[in-house]
Amino acid sequence: MPEPRNWQLAAGSAALGLAVAATAVTLAGPWDSGQRTAERTRAAAPATGGARHAPHPAPAAPRRPAPAPSAPGVLTAPAGRPAAGRPADLAAVLAPLLADPGLGPLRTASVVDTATGRQLYGEGAATPMTPASTVKIATTAAALSALGPDHRIPTTVTATADGKTVTLTGGGDPTLDPARLRALATDTARALGARGRAAVRLAYDTSLYPGPRLHPIGPNENIAPVTALMTRGGRLDDSATGPAPRGDDPARDTATAFAALLTRAGVRVTGDPAPGRAPGTAPLARTYSAPLADLVERTLTNSDNDLAEALARQTALAHGLPASFDGAGKAVRDELAKLGLPVTGTRFADGSGLDRRDRVTAALLTALLTRAADPARPVLRPLLTGLPVGGFTGTLADRFDTAPTASGAGLVRAKTGTLTGVNTLAGTVVAPDGRLLAFAFLAGRTPSPHEAQPALDRLSAALAGPDRP
Repeated sequence: MPEPRNWQLAAGSAALGLAVAATAVTLAGPWDSGQRTAERTRAAAPATGGARHAPHPAPAAPRRPAPAPSAPGVLTAPAGRPAAGRPADLAAVLAPLLADPGLGPLRTASVVDTATGRQLYGEGAATPMTPASTVKIATTAAALSALGPDHRIPTTVTATADGKTVTLTGGGDPTLDPARLRALATDTARALGARGRAAVRLAYDTSLYPGPRLHPIGPNENIAPVTALMTRGGRLDDSATGPAPRGDDPARDTATAFAALLTRAGVRVTGDPAPGRAPGTAPLARTYSAPLADLVERTLTNSDNDLAEALARQTALAHGLPASFDGAGKAVRDELAKLGLPVTGTRFADGSGLDRRDRVTAALLTALLTRAADPARPVLRPLLTGLPVGGFTGTLADRFDTAPTASGAGLVRAKTGTLTGVNTLAGTVVAPDGRLLAFAFLAGRTPSPHEAQPALDRLSAALAGPDRP
């Protein structure tokens, strides 16, 4: 725990940062499940001493944050503050932090002013590195660009011409949940009743994804078998995020659950559900995922591997390519190239970042974030609104809570990346003069996440410090 006086100084810096965050960074994205409300309340509350910020009662009339990173107050400097720092000054601050032994021998960096696209700092920015989960920034950007933020993923039920067999067809939506599956069964039973059918056989169709089903890392609690039909990401427990036990065959499990729901809805299902192909008939019933903008936010905030793989495959389908690891990787790269982004040396072996063969550059990540901050490109805005907020949400909820990094609390929004020996952080930060900066720090052969993550946090927090950049 820091000395009292040192903590007071750090807390003062954090309080100033949180005040700026309340008006410039905390964005009300398409989905608001209480997370954004809590974030706004905490951003308006004063900072206190201790190892973590203690919660405070919400003020009677908390200020609602400005809904933008593209708002004028973020992309231009407030009156009376310097409009730009000298890159040499920024290098003097960041170079010693980037040299932290906790980041291992391989490290690259890029810092860009999103308003101008000017690189303020770079160290090996064009060197391809293993990105871990920061690759999800590229995955989600490609999906948004190819499909648009309003795209929804369907799950359908069709019947044969004689009505004796119905087929549950997966469209690649890993967010399908029991409530929506129940509603789909109810709608299906109603449609069958209108046709006078009281008993059916049930098939399920996963042919949208040609395979392989297993991620190259093999069976793993971080990702389910990759299939076009699943419920709750194939989770076998009550968790919604993070590692969890996964079913060996999420499609069969979903079809079995659907058969039971059909039975409850008054339709007898004969035999066990079996794999099959959907007939070319009009759907009896259909359910849709949330809009793609919402799915992108969820993917980034929670680092959802199942959703990331699904979105990569949706991009492949939009490009007319197979919805496989290879097809998705090619589609993501092609879509980013179409946007004029620097893809030289990149490789997208998967959409989630679990594959160590992935390669991206710090320059690509900051270019993506800069595009997302461009007021002329609202389609990409969920890249920013979905980034976890330092000290508040998602995979950054428990970071930026100690004196060396407290200035980044509420001001740093970033996607984390963690594999054994790989630690990365890429996102945005509000600088003291009000500018929105995009940054990417990639480190390889790191000795331990317990050393690397604080070092990455110090780098990003330095950009939000009282005298930077």
